[in-house]
Amino acid sequence: MARFLDGKIAAVTGATKGIGRAIAEALAREGAAVAICGRTQSEVDSTGAELSASTGSRVSGMAVDVRNPEAVSSFFRFIDEQFKRLDILVNNAGIGIFRPVSDLDFEDWRVTLDTNLSGVFYCCKEGIPRLKRRGGGSIINISSLAAGNPFSGGAAYNASKFGLNGFSEAMMLDHRNDRIRVTSVMPGSVDTDFSPRSGRASWKIAPEDIADVVLSVLRMPERTTISRVEMRPSIPPK
Repeated sequence: MARFLDGKIAAVTGATKGIGRAIAEALAREGAAVAICGRTQSEVDSTGAELSASTGSRVSGMAVDVRNPEAVSSFFRFIDEQFKRLDILVNNAGIGIFRPVSDLDFEDWRVTLDTNLSGVFYCCKEGIPRLKRRGGGSIINISSLAAGNPFSGGAAYNASKFGLNGFSEAMMLDHRNDRIRVTSVMPGSVDTDFSPRSGRASWKIAPEDIADVVLSVLRMPERTTISRVEMRPSIPPK
């Protein structure tokens, strides 16, 4: 039976765990070949092998620090060599450091902004020319409700996600006539180990729910762009 992403090539950053892994698996289950990256080659290799076996699609990649533009360039050269083209880019790699401003050190600030904002720019800078050569495609940036809702201890994280939403919306305007659709997905609390502040809990959004939203965005007809999706747990604790 044909799957709706058969023949498509996708790239997912931060894909060895949590939201990124769920997205990579969902794309592969729908027929896409998926290039992934993560922090270590061993994690990338094991994730690629597991997802390839469970989905029947090719999933492989390399270790990449998205804060490093040269490393990002190497990842996209890997995509060129191994997959030959690109149709979908999902920028998911992210980090959260949660401290009051008085307790943030310079490295905390740099790491957060470089990962959550500059890393997305580096990937889009590489991805856009490749999508243009294909006649268009999709860029989906995994943002956060923290992009519009500041919280105590979230100054660096809030700044990175506020910036990511502004970047994403301007990029959409820059490249909509190149047939490149840009979407920000903004989840609230997600049931992963991303934030040790709140821990795991069944009431939170599941990573698979975010993957389902990514698929829904990609299923939209080409005439329509979903520019922003907000997601919240239905019944959080009182």
